[in-house]
Amino acid sequence: MGQVKFKMPDVGEGVVEAEIVEWHVKVGQKVQEDDTLVDVMTDKATVEIPAPVTGVISALNGEPGDVLAIGSVLLVIETEGGEATTDETPEPAPVSKPEPAPEPKTEPAKPAPVAAPVVTTSTNAKPLASPAVRRRALEQDIDLGQVVGTGPAGRISHQNLDDFIAAGWSLPSPSYKRQKRQGQTSHKVIGLRRKIGQNLSASKRNIPHFSYVEEIEMDALEDLRKHLNENRSNWEVKLNPLPFLALALIKVLPEFVQANAHFDGESLTQFFPVHLGIATATPNGLMVAVVRHAEAMDIWTLAAEIARVTKAARDGKATKDELTGSTITITSLGALGGIASTPVINAPETAIIGVNKLTEKLVLDRGNVVARKVMNLSSSFDHRIVDGFDAARMIREVKIALENPATLFMITNNLLEMLEHLVGCSFQWRQWFQPSEHWDHDHCEVCGVKFAIFEGDDILKAGYATNEPHPDNWICADCFKTHKEDFGWKVKP
Repeated sequence: MGQVKFKMPDVGEGVVEAEIVEWHVKVGQKVQEDDTLVDVMTDKATVEIPAPVTGVISALNGEPGDVLAIGSVLLVIETEGGEATTDETPEPAPVSKPEPAPEPKTEPAKPAPVAAPVVTTSTNAKPLASPAVRRRALEQDIDLGQVVGTGPAGRISHQNLDDFIAAGWSLPSPSYKRQKRQGQTSHKVIGLRRKIGQNLSASKRNIPHFSYVEEIEMDALEDLRKHLNENRSNWEVKLNPLPFLALALIKVLPEFVQANAHFDGESLTQFFPVHLGIATATPNGLMVAVVRHAEAMDIWTLAAEIARVTKAARDGKATKDELTGSTITITSLGALGGIASTPVINAPETAIIGVNKLTEKLVLDRGNVVARKVMNLSSSFDHRIVDGFDAARMIREVKIALENPATLFMITNNLLEMLEHLVGCSFQWRQWFQPSEHWDHDHCEVCGVKFAIFEGDDILKAGYATNEPHPDNWICADCFKTHKEDFGWKVKP
């Protein structure tokens, strides 16, 4: 007989330890090579460890919830043939099981002629009552078997029904007694649930949260959303409010880069791309699925990718890259959303945006009371990095974008980046500015459209690609894209 001491393998780059989540084998069990031995977890990724050889399990080193270092002995397998090792076999870790909960004590049930919580005074299978009483009981969904009749031979009268309803649809009786609940359960918190607890505790302990709640009028967005969805086939992805919120964040984050960042307590990393985290409820607990480079997606691609990564997380099929690396997170409780919440930041990020329930309320509009669809955004920010004033300004810009959803589809820095890739040049992020009397380029010299107030977004300074001297031309991005080949335009630095 030979003996194989199987050590905890390297389950990921930079991983130094892993937690035992579930054993799939027990001592004395025969296993074949590549059979699953155990599930271990690290950094929210659960990995199945296969058997390296065929043999019989002789020892398990640890129980679910134990954390073992990479390279430490995980289990021992006895194999046919070969020489037994001289190393001491590690004793299996003692398994402490929770004491079984005591069975709840219940009083023996009294026999009753009908299946009802209260025994009627009549011994007949069918309670005595007039047709009018029966019709009334049927209309009000009352089981006459639970009503005590005070008439001759236990006949049930209208007064008996009135008394039954007045008693809260439950007939008080000296024999009725509420039962005390007994027992309790206790179990060790392990695996993903323990990791969630550790991460959230660290976030609340180390990050001074600043929470901010804003009300958003959703009528225009809901009208647009329904219009966009109405011609979609059943198998095609449809829009909910989440992709619109994602587009709004993508639009405003270049001005508030401190909210699209990581902060570890000493070093601040601000991101230009938006790797959007979506907090996802799974059977095993809360996970954050990640949509990478959300800024490069249109609304349909964004909606499809959100659906894909969140489904992968719920099904336990998400990869490590799909569960790590988010730069800002959206958390949504959907229809359960309540009116406000105080979401916990997904460290080391500096902001999280919470979506609450969309509902209708009456508001005063120019002296008239009208119904409006409204939704609250409940957001939290790392107050060490994001000042309250900046957080309020950012959410105000998100509010403006959501209440005017057509602006989400106008030319933005995303189109500028696309043009950069198209023409092979690069632009620096532009700052807000107001046109002054010294700047007379207020319209496109091709189509005549008035420029917006973003320099670099709607305005591209271009010149002819010839050697002949020509004045500079100011054109909009759409005309540049359409006519750059016709006129030989190129972007000037």
